[in-house]
Amino acid sequence: MSNLDFGVTMTVLGAGGTLLILFLISLVMDLLNKILLNADKKKEAQV
Repeated sequence: MSNLDFGVTMTVLGAGGTLLILFLISLVMDLLNKILLNADKKKEAQV
């Protein structure tokens, strides 16, 4: 494997991995947002 092949491979894998991690973080944030907003709405309904 030449240096160019290795560099392109690492660039593609690094960029893909970064986008995948960002997507997973956004899913976790959406899930937490739904959980916390529902808990807040239930608290307001009880008052």
